[in-house]
Amino acid sequence: MDKVLDMNQTVYELCSSHPDAMEIMLELGFKNIAEPGMLQTAGRFMTLAKGAKMKKIDPELIKSTFRSKGYAIIE
Repeated sequence: MDKVLDMNQTVYELCSSHPDAMEIMLELGFKNIAEPGMLQTAGRFMTLAKGAKMKKIDPELIKSTFRSKGYAIIE
């Protein structure tokens, strides 16, 4: 499977390797990621796990949503 989500990968790396990931993240409630420059700045050090904690989004919801879109999950 070539669509792999590593919860400790930076958002920038995730979106760079999987362009559809940004749309999934927006669907999950990560609205700030679409703001101009956010991916290039905060996205370079923010991981999905840290972002989930900050936004109070259940990590299990993130995992199940990405799985439903064809991703394998690495913890």
